[in-house]
Amino acid sequence: MKPVHYERLGETIYRETLPNGLKICVIPKPDHAKKYAFFATRYGGMDTRFQLNGRWLDTPAGIAHYLEHKMFDTKEGNALQRLAKNGAEPNAFTSNAMTGYYFDSTSHFDENLEILLSFVSVPYFTDESVAKEQGIIAQEIRMIEDNPDWQIYARMLRALYSVSTARTSIAGTVESISRITAETLYDCHKAFYTPSNMILTVVGNVDPVKVSDLARRILPKEGGPVIPRDYGSEPEAVGAKEARMAMEVSSPQFLAGWKCRPVPEGEERLRRLILGNLACDLLFGESSPLYQRLYSQGLVNSSFGGDFEQMPGVAYLYAGGESKEPQTVANELQKEADRLIREGFDEDYFQRALRSSFGSSLRGLNSFENIAVSLTEGCFGGFDPFRFPQIFDAVTQEDILNFLQDNMTADRAVLSEIVPKEA
Repeated sequence: MKPVHYERLGETIYRETLPNGLKICVIPKPDHAKKYAFFATRYGGMDTRFQLNGRWLDTPAGIAHYLEHKMFDTKEGNALQRLAKNGAEPNAFTSNAMTGYYFDSTSHFDENLEILLSFVSVPYFTDESVAKEQGIIAQEIRMIEDNPDWQIYARMLRALYSVSTARTSIAGTVESISRITAETLYDCHKAFYTPSNMILTVVGNVDPVKVSDLARRILPKEGGPVIPRDYGSEPEAVGAKEARMAMEVSSPQFLAGWKCRPVPEGEERLRRLILGNLACDLLFGESSPLYQRLYSQGLVNSSFGGDFEQMPGVAYLYAGGESKEPQTVANELQKEADRLIREGFDEDYFQRALRSSFGSSLRGLNSFENIAVSLTEGCFGGFDPFRFPQIFDAVTQEDILNFLQDNMTADRAVLSEIVPKEA
């Protein structure tokens, strides 16, 4: 395995690509007892339409999440229980662009890693077990749909995007998952759970060569072909300017969103992520003049916040929380963005925000999980996330202002609201 040392971060990463296409990243932490393994496939909630064996398949919304649930079933029983009995803390998640399986443990690491690699790479479904899971996931979906935070976010995405599968719920709907069969799950596993579409990241007191050797022994000897995917041809314009829903809430909630220009794979994606996060901090972070003014006027409270997100073919920035006047806050956000584009930032304030954001990125290296997930996202996105110091070194006020001018314009804005039901 090839080591790369990052002097400014005090970290060393061992990387290797196996003959089957699997990428392996190992970050030794010899002074820690805990070991963390993350095994991920580049397959998530957005990947509902893809080409397999020369034909296009349209799969039900929520199938990647459904497959995640079913992957723990094995001929021997349940892999979660096996890992837990072996002293590990296992779990999994599905996002828009990936599905990840992971565990941490302080002992029996090699045995636990073998279990992880084995159950993720060898599917075991039956029609009966798939049907049984539908009721469990349907209940989970109903609980999610009763959550106002989820509703406001999902409706914001559906307002921003009219075609892209970013508007599709990761969990799907009760109706969509009813169409999932063992056959469709096997098709999705065959397409995406192949070593050449996956990454294994391990952080902790481990031997990189032993990790690589174990992966070579357990996983299939060959990888699969590149699978063409169709996320939809999304137009520049937003899908709808507003989304509004009444629910059992005590106070109105809102999210103002802006449809940002997507960035192709490569280091520019890391740079754009840093610029987007900095723009959020500078525009409406807790230290920003706008936040202080809105808070003092009672227009927002401590629930207010936002973020910048990038997914395949899409990017967006959003901010929101509780407010009795959501439209007023949304208007103030747009006015402040417009003002900053014209006038720029106070230089001292800009430098403080820059240092704070850089410090936050450094603190992220204290989390084994954060290291593993960010490295995986970087591999899938074609960039090295450990190069963030070099990106920060080059960021200027002009970069942030250009970001705001390109992305935070009124024609790219939407407003999603949840209001209390009338008595």
